[in-house]
Amino acid sequence: MSLRRAQRVAEEMKKEISRMIAREIKDPGIAPMTSVTAVELSRDLRHATVYVSVFGTPAEREKTMQALARATGFVRSEIGRRIRLRHTPEIHFSEDHSLEYGAHIDKVLKSLQKENAEK
Repeated sequence: MSLRRAQRVAEEMKKEISRMIAREIKDPGIAPMTSVTAVELSRDLRHATVYVSVFGTPAEREKTMQALARATGFVRSEIGRRIRLRHTPEIHFSEDHSLEYGAHIDKVLKSLQKENAEK
């Protein structure tokens, strides 16, 4: 399977899953500040890892990930209906910590800049 095709399908899945989380999944366990940051597909398009960023407390993050795990069947069936593929990929949700890490690095850089300005 072409790498370009896998990337195009991953982008389309990202859009559709983002839309589903924002508008269609009615589980109260999903935090309001939940966003899909990336989708990685295997080359054969059989497995998809959906990276999700959740802003909130650790308890809210855990609750959101559990709610998304419960909604996996719905998400997979909707992806199969909306995107024409021979096989609908198995979907696995994974929490993305890159935004938190970026905010931490920004905080450290600002504190170092402040220390240098005081000297």
